[in-house]
Amino acid sequence: MTGVREPVIRTPDQRLRVFVSSTLRELAEERAAVRAAIERMRLAPVMFELGARPHPPRELYRAYLAQSDVFVGIYADSYGWVAPDEEVSGLEDEYNLAPREMPKLIYIKRSEHREARLEELIARIRSDDTAAYLPFQDADELGQRVAGDLATLLAERFDETRDGPTRSDGDDERHSGAERLPIPYTPTIGREDDLAHVRRILAQGTDRVVSLIGPGGVGKSRLAIEVALANEDLFPDGTYFVSLEAVVETGSLLPTVAHALGIRDNGEAGLEERISHALEGQRVLIVLDNFEQIIDAAPLLVRLYDLAPRATFLVTSRVVLRIRGEQVYEVGALPTPDDTLPATPDRTRRSPACALFLDRAEAAKPGFAVTEDNAADIAAICRRLEGLPLAIELAAAKVRILTPSGIVQRLDSSLPLLTAAARDLPERHRTMRATIDWSVSLLPDEERELLYDLGVFATRFTLDAVEAIGAGRSWGQDSLEALTALVDASLVRQTEVHGRSVFTLLAIVREYALQELKGRGEVDLMRRAHADHYLALVLKVAPGLRGRGQAEAVSRLSLELPNLRAAARHLVFTGRPDDAADFAWSMLPYWWISGFFAEVRLWMLELLDRPGPLADRTRGIGLFFSLWGEMWQRPSEQVVAGLGECVDLFTASGDEDAAAMALAAQGTARLQFPDVDVSAAQSELTEAIERLHRVGNGWGEALAEVALGRMAWVLGGRDEAFERFSRAIEIADAGGDLFTSVIAGILRARMKFMSGDVEGSETDTVRNMVMSVRLHFAEGVAYGLEGLCAIAAARGQAGRAGALAAAAAVLRKRIGVFDIESFGVHTEYLERLREREPEAVAAGEAEGEELSIPDAVRLALPEPDLRAVQEDLRQW
Repeated sequence: MTGVREPVIRTPDQRLRVFVSSTLRELAEERAAVRAAIERMRLAPVMFELGARPHPPRELYRAYLAQSDVFVGIYADSYGWVAPDEEVSGLEDEYNLAPREMPKLIYIKRSEHREARLEELIARIRSDDTAAYLPFQDADELGQRVAGDLATLLAERFDETRDGPTRSDGDDERHSGAERLPIPYTPTIGREDDLAHVRRILAQGTDRVVSLIGPGGVGKSRLAIEVALANEDLFPDGTYFVSLEAVVETGSLLPTVAHALGIRDNGEAGLEERISHALEGQRVLIVLDNFEQIIDAAPLLVRLYDLAPRATFLVTSRVVLRIRGEQVYEVGALPTPDDTLPATPDRTRRSPACALFLDRAEAAKPGFAVTEDNAADIAAICRRLEGLPLAIELAAAKVRILTPSGIVQRLDSSLPLLTAAARDLPERHRTMRATIDWSVSLLPDEERELLYDLGVFATRFTLDAVEAIGAGRSWGQDSLEALTALVDASLVRQTEVHGRSVFTLLAIVREYALQELKGRGEVDLMRRAHADHYLALVLKVAPGLRGRGQAEAVSRLSLELPNLRAAARHLVFTGRPDDAADFAWSMLPYWWISGFFAEVRLWMLELLDRPGPLADRTRGIGLFFSLWGEMWQRPSEQVVAGLGECVDLFTASGDEDAAAMALAAQGTARLQFPDVDVSAAQSELTEAIERLHRVGNGWGEALAEVALGRMAWVLGGRDEAFERFSRAIEIADAGGDLFTSVIAGILRARMKFMSGDVEGSETDTVRNMVMSVRLHFAEGVAYGLEGLCAIAAARGQAGRAGALAAAAAVLRKRIGVFDIESFGVHTEYLERLREREPEAVAAGEAEGEELSIPDAVRLALPEPDLRAVQEDLRQW
């Protein structure tokens, strides 16, 4: 290898992606061995060359390379096909396009009959000091070599990072939103023409919304992901993926989009205002997947045009949105073989629909291949399923137990009856529904019933959650075995998130399962079981939010967020208001830390609007959350009175803790008025502190101390303010509360700097940043970057100050926080330095604008503190 700095390799639990390059036909067995070796290590194989065409679009496999971490080349005899108007084969082009700094493992099969152009390529590789060159004899040896070499490569990279990271040069940790896109774990086949067509639409830049329309199972979501990957060059400010699969209320559209963009909603500013600020001037692509879930929200999408005038929205939906600015692209099924021609193996391979079947069948049964004997049956299967990708995948999974001939016979006997029974659906939707019916009909009763029950989960779920809802169900004693069987049948998919195994259902399969559950009259029963599990989980995890274990609690709840949202809805809409209120209230610190108040407010307004009486505490909780945003954004006497009503309701219910929190909120609301009623605010906050201390709520007590400190500062009582902030930090630290310690620490560090204690300010600011990284609290990181910028500027470090300021500005814009005028102290010092050293500051700012969050933290933190948050940065 060379002296070029190697990219930091991510840990396996973050699904390091291995790009595998080879010719298609001659190395089928070797490709399967490599794929198995990569997957055994829990890594993600990227094998686009398995597609239907021998030479996929150059921009698409360039996008795949850009998203990959390791290049594996497998070469034997063939140089590969050279497409028209190209000078090299796809095999050589992939090697040429692989970034120089990307680790390359090249495996050459021993041979005496190699094509001349491949010999030339291999000779070039031998002289390339960025690639490792290794011979092999057969597929078994290759699989063992690949697994061993990848393990060694990972170990080497981890050894390098133990000595402290080197700041990226920008290629391996871009701040593009493309990294937020779901990772395709199987190749996309037969969509080259669709990709080219949609690219032409996007490149014109005249359409605000491009809608990919088609029936369930046709591959709209997958195509949208591939479009986003292949067109990153058109959207220099990033690409974002927003799943609407679990969103059912129209009012949740903006909060869901904001969350995907990384925008925190802490209630202190309007969500639309934050989105507008974050996307101002940004040329971004925002993918909105499964929009049919909330089709009535389509007019709100027009509102997003105004908030983000340079953004383009790529929407997947089963129905047209019918809004201005929409360009519709119909996503068709995959082409099937011509039934007027004999079905030869070669013709079958060339059909995109059959190529997909072959790929998925080989994954289900290694060694499966098209032959003279089965080619006609494979073609018949794909024609019978009308080229629908999901239907083909479900059928291909059956090769474990059926021959292609057996699959044809089952389809011929099952599908006519099933499609006839669903004539109220569009034609291709009928076929998709019938295919799922047929696939499910092959399952034993327990596995079938488990599939139906899984319909209550949102997007992803864990084995623990499945086991929790299994009490009294037929499959409850064998949940692992039944779930494994559903994975094998391609009805459930297994992935990993932050090192934990999670399972998912495709939207159309979840819809099918819920329909079956409703037909059995059991949907409310399973929703109750789902809500019970997540309510119990929240009540178990939530205490950690207020003290020790806060970072771990935030991480755990974030992993479960889609199902927490679903559980909240289940509790509200199944007539369990008290449980819904407990659920929301116990997570108050989480909503604040992670910024989800807008969505919680929707649930609580629904709760308050439901008919029937509510318990005092439940009404108090609903009213509190409905007033939270008003308290910060539109303070009024009505808001103060409403929070006073919350105090009375909580007191009447006997919940002294909640009553004290509401009293603190009431005092804080008074602080937002231009003419502060100092006496009333101070009285309420002081009483709140006493009551919170008495009930042992250190989290709330420390926050109330912060509020009193801010008031003292505004009124000129700097010494009192400093004491209040220090007291808040002391209380928070005693309880292990990172969040409140950061909030108070930011303010105290600012005071120290303004009073001339630069060293003390630096100590506090570094400490705040470390805690913010542990919490993934981006707002705290932004404040920390600004604080360290001020310190660098005061010390005359022009380049560093410029870089930190620009990195903070980029981060603030991304998360939609724009209170810099009120709280920034670094700008004045930076401008003074700019007058003396304009070029150095400008150079630093140019550097800072290109930094990702982890890179900005690496630039900001001293080495010892940086080592303490290495793992947190890897997962950012």
